[in-house]
Amino acid sequence: MEDTRGEIVAGENQNQNQKNAGKAQAQDLNQVLAVRREKLSQLQAEGKDPFQITKYHVTVHSMDVKNHYEDYEGKEVSIAGRMMFKRVMGKASFCNVQDKEGSIQVYVARDSIGEEPYKDFKKMDIGDIVGVKGCAFTTKTGEISIHAETVTLLSKSLQVLPEKFHGLTDTDMRYRQRYVDLIMNPEVKDTFIKRSQIISAIRKYLDGQGFMEVETPMLVSNAGGAAARPFVTHFNALDEDEKLRISLELYLKRLIVGGLERVYEIGRVFRNEGVDTRHNPEFTLMELYQAYTDYHGMMDLTENLYRHVAQEVLGTTTITYNGVQMDLGKPFERITMVEAVKKYSGVDFNEIHTLEEARETAKKHHVEFEERHKKGDILSLFFEEFAEEHLIQPTFVMDHPIEISPLTKKKPENPEYVERFEFFMNGWEMANAYSELNDPIDQRERFAAQEEMFAQGDEEANHTDEDFINALMVGMPPTGGIGFGIDRMVMLLTDSAAIRDVLLFPTMKSLN
Repeated sequence: MEDTRGEIVAGENQNQNQKNAGKAQAQDLNQVLAVRREKLSQLQAEGKDPFQITKYHVTVHSMDVKNHYEDYEGKEVSIAGRMMFKRVMGKASFCNVQDKEGSIQVYVARDSIGEEPYKDFKKMDIGDIVGVKGCAFTTKTGEISIHAETVTLLSKSLQVLPEKFHGLTDTDMRYRQRYVDLIMNPEVKDTFIKRSQIISAIRKYLDGQGFMEVETPMLVSNAGGAAARPFVTHFNALDEDEKLRISLELYLKRLIVGGLERVYEIGRVFRNEGVDTRHNPEFTLMELYQAYTDYHGMMDLTENLYRHVAQEVLGTTTITYNGVQMDLGKPFERITMVEAVKKYSGVDFNEIHTLEEARETAKKHHVEFEERHKKGDILSLFFEEFAEEHLIQPTFVMDHPIEISPLTKKKPENPEYVERFEFFMNGWEMANAYSELNDPIDQRERFAAQEEMFAQGDEEANHTDEDFINALMVGMPPTGGIGFGIDRMVMLLTDSAAIRDVLLFPTMKSLN
């Protein structure tokens, strides 16, 4: 038998060494943090408590000085930000101050700011927030800098930032401590600046098209408008259970009934589902509804909106995601679901007429289905299995089966299908649109079918909304509606790998 005792002892020694190193590191960090607390106590004892300062007059930001140096050379400026680097060299020192736009070097000389203030500056730490007043100049090495006249400690950092050259690389920690992530990783800050610009560009486009932005309830008694499980909460004042909305649809349609012909809302919705690279239980959805148009009108709007946003934010209609180029400048492809399934699987559902035929075809092609699934459900499963991944360039997939579209108007020439499309890019569903169902009798029948599905175990099925049916009975004009996943749109336009990369504070499992 091979003697492994030496290996076991070596392994144990290695583990012990790692534990000892971890303990030593923790002790070192505790000492550093204790020193920072002592510095704060000393400042407070000397009447220099930075937390007593309530404001600081900022005249410029770092990139203003750098990008328009000719306007600031030799002139007094005042900036504020976080100290990210400091090098003390006797009577003169350098530091780097980072603000919301970038960072700039600061030259701090004892003879310029005074002996006592210079002693205070030398005690400042990386991560402290400071205000600097001085003149813009260029160093001998050609770096645009500020020659400090005063340096004011505005906030004492009592925690240590990640080591400069490695940054904050632990993904879980980045999501949990986004504030540190934004400080250490400029590309992360740029992503969220672009996210804000994308939402602003969407609003600008829709406002220009005569749409009105509105707000609808988040707490609802009946969470409808999508196939999803809701979160349930309890409203103490009324002693009633409420749900967090899963969609914006049913309230926005009520507004169409009320005569607000073009409405949209950008807001959070909540779905009690799993978490992966494209799903977060709370996410940002935009839904809009336009009276007197149909799903073709929604296709035109989607093409124009995506082009406008890309051009406005990125300066181009050609985007690259994970090395793959997608062209928003060309007309988007339009294909029916039946055509897409035939194109990518070879199965023509126009030739399948019964549920039994659909089931046999599914078994033959190893597509799993449930007993409750009807022919239209199986068509949808085929689409997900064979077609979705191929839809890289902008594509509208039209004319879905009625079984999976409870709120959509039937196609007059073929009532097994509805006037609905999903918009795909990069193999992802980016938007979902309908010619909206406005027949209250048909709507009641659809709700009844959904209730039956719920009774059979489908927890994502819709429930009957009597007030919504009443609104339809009052009368809703022909209407086109669409829902856009804002987070996926931001992912594509910023080349971000996961939805958590475009959510400032994604849902995380508690550490407790």
